[in-house]
Amino acid sequence: MQTPHTFHIPVLGVGYSVDTPAKVAKYGISSVISLVDDELAENLREHYKRQRGEEYIPIRNSDDDCRARRFTAYLNLLKTMVSESTEALRNAPFEPGSEITTYFELLPDDSELRSKYTAMLNTADPDERAKLQGELRAAVQPGDIDVNIMVKVDRDRYTNGEKRPPEYGDAMAALRGFARSDLESSIVLSAGFNRRLTKYLESFPDFQADSNGVFKKKVVLKVSDFRSALTQAKMFARGGVWISEYRVESGLNCGGHTFDGDGSLLGPILEQFKSRRAELFETAHSVYEAAVTKRTGTARPRPEFRITVQGGVGTPREHSFLRRHYDIDAVGWGSPFLLVPETVNLDPDTLAKLAAAGEEQVVSSGASPLGVRFSNLVNSASEQFKYALAREGKPGSNCPKGYLKFNSEFTEKPICVASRPYLEKKLAELETQELDSEERERRYQEIIEPACLCRDLSGTVEINYGTGRYREKATPAVCPGPNLAFFTKVTTLHQMVDHIYGRMNLIVGSKRPHMFVNELKLCVSSLGRELFNSARARGTRSAEELRKYRDNLLDGIEYYRRLMATLGEDYADWKARIPAEMAVVKQQLLHMSTVNPLLGTPTTATHQSGR
Repeated sequence: MQTPHTFHIPVLGVGYSVDTPAKVAKYGISSVISLVDDELAENLREHYKRQRGEEYIPIRNSDDDCRARRFTAYLNLLKTMVSESTEALRNAPFEPGSEITTYFELLPDDSELRSKYTAMLNTADPDERAKLQGELRAAVQPGDIDVNIMVKVDRDRYTNGEKRPPEYGDAMAALRGFARSDLESSIVLSAGFNRRLTKYLESFPDFQADSNGVFKKKVVLKVSDFRSALTQAKMFARGGVWISEYRVESGLNCGGHTFDGDGSLLGPILEQFKSRRAELFETAHSVYEAAVTKRTGTARPRPEFRITVQGGVGTPREHSFLRRHYDIDAVGWGSPFLLVPETVNLDPDTLAKLAAAGEEQVVSSGASPLGVRFSNLVNSASEQFKYALAREGKPGSNCPKGYLKFNSEFTEKPICVASRPYLEKKLAELETQELDSEERERRYQEIIEPACLCRDLSGTVEINYGTGRYREKATPAVCPGPNLAFFTKVTTLHQMVDHIYGRMNLIVGSKRPHMFVNELKLCVSSLGRELFNSARARGTRSAEELRKYRDNLLDGIEYYRRLMATLGEDYADWKARIPAEMAVVKQQLLHMSTVNPLLGTPTTATHQSGR
C-alpha cells in the first residue's frame, strides 16, 4: 500500500539522510538511506541504543560478515523506532500542534484522508466526530524506510591479503544486510548494472512474490532513459525478479553523482515512459511470468509497477505538471530538504553555507574518486580542507574508510584516487611529462580534485552526534543539486511540504528558470566542457557521440516548443517564457556548431534555422 503523499525524499549523500526515516516516516513520508558506510550505521546504532537506554552490543570489524550484520541491525532498529513513533502519533490527541494533527495537515489537499480529516473538524456531533477520529487513527500509515545501493560501488574485500568470496563485496554485503532485515520496503539500485549483484538478489525469498502476489521487499531501479529501463527489466525478470518502480532521474539536474547520458532531455524521456508504459509492463511481465512459473510451477497474480521522477523539481506547478501530464506516480524532492534540519543531518556551518549558496557555489565537479561528475558545494569544509592540504604540500587523504578503492594504475591491490599514496605517484608522473605551464596546472588541479567522500559525506553526522573516531576534525562534504541555489532559507518540514503542495512559496524572486530550461543549460555547459577537453586530447567522447549529444539537445528543444503550444492558458507564463529561453540556448548550440569542427552543422532545416 502506497503512502498518501505524492512525493518522496531521495537519498541525500551518505550521512545526510541516513536516519531521515526516524524523523519523517511517522508522518507518512517515504525516504531513502544510503547503504555505503556500515561503520556509520554501526555508530548511529550505538548512539540510538544509548539514547534509548538499551544495551548496545558492538559488531566489530573482526566479526564475520560484519558489514551485512551492521546494516541488518541498524535497519531493524530504525524499523522499531518508526513503529514506536507511529504508534505514539496514532494515539495522540486531535488538538492543535499534536503529532496526529500534523500528520493530516501535511497531506495533499486533494487526498481522501485530508478530506475526511476536514470533515471531522467540521463535525459538531460528538459521536460522529469520535467515529471519524477512530477511522483516521486506523488510516495512519508510516512512510517507507527505503535503502539505496550504488551497484558499481562493490569493492572486493580481503582478509590477511587474501581476496574473500564475491558475496563479501561491498554492494553484495549491503544487499544481504537489507535482505535479512525485518523491513518491508524497497531497495533502490542506482548507477548502472551489476550482473553478480542481480544474480545474488534472486537468491533471497523476500524479493519473490508470495502466492497472493505480495512482495515483502521490492526492487526499484533508478534509470536515466526508457531503453535502460526496458533492458534491465528483462534482465531481472529472467531471474524471476519484478521491478516495482522505475525512478527516472534527470542526469545533470540532480545532486550527488551526475550522469550525462547522450543529451536526451527529461521531457522527451518521460514522454517515452508515458507512451510506452504498457509495452514496458507487458514485455517485462511476459519474461517474469515464464521465470516464476518455471521456478514455482504456478503463475503469480499480475504485479504492479510505478513510474516516479526526480531531479531539479522546485515548484508545486512543476510537481503537479509532471504527475498529470506524464502520468507520474510520485515525485522526488531532494536538495530542498537539505535546508530542513529536522529531516536531515546538518551541522550549523554546512547549513549556513547551503542557505547562502548561489548558482556559483553549486557546481559540477571532479570531486568524486569514482571518476563521475559530482554536484558539489564549492565552499564546503571538505573542499577547504582538501585544498589546504595541497597548499601545505601534502595533498590527499589517509583513506580511513576505503569504500572507493578501485584504481590499480600503480598498485596491484586497488587504492583510491583521492588517497595520498595515489596522489604522490600521480603527481610524480606529472613531473615527467612535457607540458606547457598552463596545461600542467590544469592537470595538477584535476589530479588533486577528488575528495575523501567516504568520510566527508558523513562528517556532519560526526559533528551532530559526536560519533567521530578519527584524529582529524570532521570536514563535511555536501552534494546538493543545482536547484538548491533557488532555495535561500532554512525552513521547517511543515513549510517545505506546504511549498511542495502549493500552500506557500519558499522561492523568493523570479530568477529561477523552469526545471526543463535549467536542465538544458546544464547539458550545454557539459557539452562545452567535453569540447574543451577534446581540444586538450582529454575528451571521453568521439566526434560522432558529441554530434549526437548536440542533436538530441536540439530535438529536445523542438519537443518543448511543440509541448508548450499544446498547453492551455493556465500555463500562459510557461508558454511565453520557456520557448523564448530555449531559443536563446539553441542559438548558443548553433554557434558552438559553427565554431567547433567536431560538431559540424546540424542536418535538419529546423535545427539549422534557430526557430
